[in-house]
Amino acid sequence: MDLSTEILGIEFKNPLLPAAGPLTGDDKKMKYIASLGVGGMVTKTISTEAAKVPRPCIVATKDYVVNAELWSEYGPDKWINEFLPGIQDLGMPKIISIGYTKEQVEWLVPRLKDFGDAFEISTHYVGKDLSPIAEVAKTASKLAGKPVFMKVSPHMPDPVEFAKVVTEAGAAGVVAVNSLGPAYYVDPKTGNSPLGSENRYGWISGPVIKPLALSIVQRIRQALDIPVIGVGGVKTAEDVVEFLEVGASAVGMLSSALIFGKAQYKRIVDGLEEALRKRGYSSVKDAIGKKLEVKHAEFTVNNPKVDPEKCTLCKLCEYVCPYFAIKVTDRVEVDPNACFGCGLCESRCPTSAISGVLKK
Repeated sequence: MDLSTEILGIEFKNPLLPAAGPLTGDDKKMKYIASLGVGGMVTKTISTEAAKVPRPCIVATKDYVVNAELWSEYGPDKWINEFLPGIQDLGMPKIISIGYTKEQVEWLVPRLKDFGDAFEISTHYVGKDLSPIAEVAKTASKLAGKPVFMKVSPHMPDPVEFAKVVTEAGAAGVVAVNSLGPAYYVDPKTGNSPLGSENRYGWISGPVIKPLALSIVQRIRQALDIPVIGVGGVKTAEDVVEFLEVGASAVGMLSSALIFGKAQYKRIVDGLEEALRKRGYSSVKDAIGKKLEVKHAEFTVNNPKVDPEKCTLCKLCEYVCPYFAIKVTDRVEVDPNACFGCGLCESRCPTSAISGVLKK
């Protein structure tokens, strides 16, 4: 199966990329991540000065990561003289992540543009005003001579407007999305946040933000015919396919590698062919944008249907039903007059014994 994808003439052997972060913070790390089979490389975000990163800076559960990391803890000289030359023979496209202001971009782009195939520009600390962000996009695009992707943060009030503004200013596309925050993690053992950041705040990412990230990618692609690199909550090969379906041309992942281990990259790449086949696709390109049609709201109430062969009478559907429409005795009884057709019971059934409510 053809797992390759192409963005503005840049060919990736598969759509999985590491998102900018600690796992791509130097050349040795990037070489290791490359060895796991990813389709391209994205550096940690480089700025004009090294970040002074508070410690501790990363905590995780099985569902999310909260981090107080900033941009690269190394200054640009280290990247220019050591890290970027060290990955020139990586054998895959390289996207250089930089930030943040117009002045910083003016200094960075000329010095870094020969090391990569495209730029990703983080807007994480620039604020919500689109005017300075548009200036950054315009400046970077003018200086780069290669594609520039602006990375949108979930706190942006209107990500579609963000995408319109930056592409009109010259950006080739967008990366969606960055981590969400500020977030406050409480250690259940101590009742306090263990992070070393000011007021102990961090930024949340990982599987918990996937529905938000999918929504933003889909909204941008429904409105604009531009390339989008989807990022946010990827854990499995099936997640990658979902991002492709809503219009992403490539997909970044970082937090799940922090939660489940760096080998998660290889597991996803190894499982991608089967995940595509299960959804009826014969290639990565075949999957891109297949779920972009606009669907209108529906209001018909559909009552749940229960398969007695699958049902274990666990009563979870009764316990969770917010309309008190389900009663479980020696079978599941649904009161059609009380049932609201909300779909919660079907989504929570552990044996998939309930059907008929949720749209397929």
